[in-house]
Amino acid sequence: MVSAKVRIPFGKVDKIEIVADLPNTDKYAVSEGSKEYLDLATLHQEYNIAWIIPAWVTKEPKLVLSKKDSDEYYELTDQELAEIIKENKLDKESLLQLGLYTRYGGKVILLLVIGLIIYGIIPGKDEEEEEEKTEKVQPTKA
Repeated sequence: MVSAKVRIPFGKVDKIEIVADLPNTDKYAVSEGSKEYLDLATLHQEYNIAWIIPAWVTKEPKLVLSKKDSDEYYELTDQELAEIIKENKLDKESLLQLGLYTRYGGKVILLLVIGLIIYGIIPGKDEEEEEEKTEKVQPTKA
């Protein structure tokens, strides 16, 4: 017998998002002589549901170096980070901002789902009025 249970994955996930494209120079090369270059990215941890609904952020974002389309990253010291930001004329505060959906989207979706469940459990007035009307109707005698 085959069971067709659907499991919805949930849990903590580390997210890396590129926030600034750094110049493709030897300074930002993955390794000496490499043609792969690093960019500035944010790393944060979120608790999410079904890989796409971020319920809440469990670790605030921090800046790291990462390759595009990779889950590998390189930590930076405060001095290295300050140097990169100064050289590339970047604003650290704006780079650390998470998007609206990441910050609040999952909470809104979860509240809507819970609201719909509660709405479905509570009987409406229309159903109660219909029941009262059907009880009061008396057949006529001919």
